[in-house]
Order: sequence, then C-alpha cells, then structure tokens
Amino acid sequence: MFRRSSRRTDDLLAGKPASYGIHRYLQGSSNLFEENRLLKVAVAGLFGITAVLGTLIYTSNQNTRTVVVPFGAGGDLYVTGSKPSEAYLRTITRNIVSLSGTYSAYSADRQFQELLSITHPSAYNSLRDSLNRLLDELADNPTLSIATYIRPDQPVTWTDREILVPVEKVRVIGGVIRKFRGNLRIRFRVDNGRFWLIALSEENFDANPR
Repeated sequence: MFRRSSRRTDDLLAGKPASYGIHRYLQGSSNLFEENRLLKVAVAGLFGITAVLGTLIYTSNQNTRTVVVPFGAGGDLYVTGSKPSEAYLRTITRNIVSLSGTYSAYSADRQFQELLSITHPSAYNSLRDSLNRLLDELADNPTLSIATYIRPDQPVTWTDREILVPVEKVRVIGGVIRKFRGNLRIRFRVDNGRFWLIALSEENFDANPR
C-alpha cells in the first residue's frame, strides 16, 4: 500500500524540477497553517461569545426585581438582585426591633420563633441559644416585660450588610421601671431576593432608673 502511494508521488514528480516538489510541500504546509489559524480564531470567537452571554445573564439576574408586598403594607418594598429598597429596609427593621425587643413571658416564645424563621442557617444556632437565654430569664421572672422603640430623634443608618438602629428600651419587673438607650446592630444578607438575619447585637446602652 505504501509502495503504491510512493510510486504515484514519483510519477507526479517525474519530469518536474526539484523546486516543484518544494513548492508543493510549502503550499500544503501553508494551507494547513491557514486551517489551524482559522480554527483558533473560531475557538477564540466562541469563547468571546460565551463570555458576553454570561455577562448579560449575570447583569440580567442582578437587575431582576423581586417585589414583596405584605398584606396591608404600602410603599416600594422590593429587592433588586441583592439590594433591598429603602422602604424594604425600614419595614424589616421595624419588624426585627419589634420581634426581638418587645416581649413578655406570654409572647416571647412565639415571637422568637418568628425571628428564627428569617435567620440564616449559618447563624441559626448562635441566635437560637441567645434567645433561649432570654426565655430562661423570663421563666425565672414571669412579671418581666420589655418594650423597645426606635428613637425618632436619631437616624437609622444602613449599609449593604448591616443596619444600625438607635433604640430606647423600657424594662419592667416587679413594679420597677428602667429605661435604656443605645444602638441595635442588625447584620443581614440578601440571597436570591430573600432577606436573611445574620446577627443581633446591642451596643452602648446606658441605663437610666425611673
């Protein structure tokens, strides 16, 4: 088989100058080089198109707006990508302050369970243990009640990761009333249009007996 091919090549080159064979070799190599270059260009173009489509899909997802309107609520409550609107943040802030800061021995367990329902799985155990300690305190002091209000004289500030809320807390036990002022720091994250609570911490509280 190989001999026949070699003989055919010899027949084609018979009577031709030596430069003819070199020319044919160079021409074949040139064609192969052009094919390889076209293939590389096609592959590069495919990768480019894929990158552009990926960017468009990502941008579209980030700009997707999830509208959340609870029953009886008003205002622009929505999440665009991972960014909640200001009205959404104000509403969720009021809810968290109410659930975590205004309770009694009769209402605390139900409220804390509702608070845990919006807690991120990575922070669930830590916050649950903290709330359980409050339940234990209420069990030992059934007349204890707490009321927490957002202070109107101080601004609520937020970033894309946390909310700082100036609050006033009123603690009542055995007929004794004490007022506290400080800040409630709410750490959160938003994934796929859903708000997740990460942590709650009280800061710079000063007690004023009354």
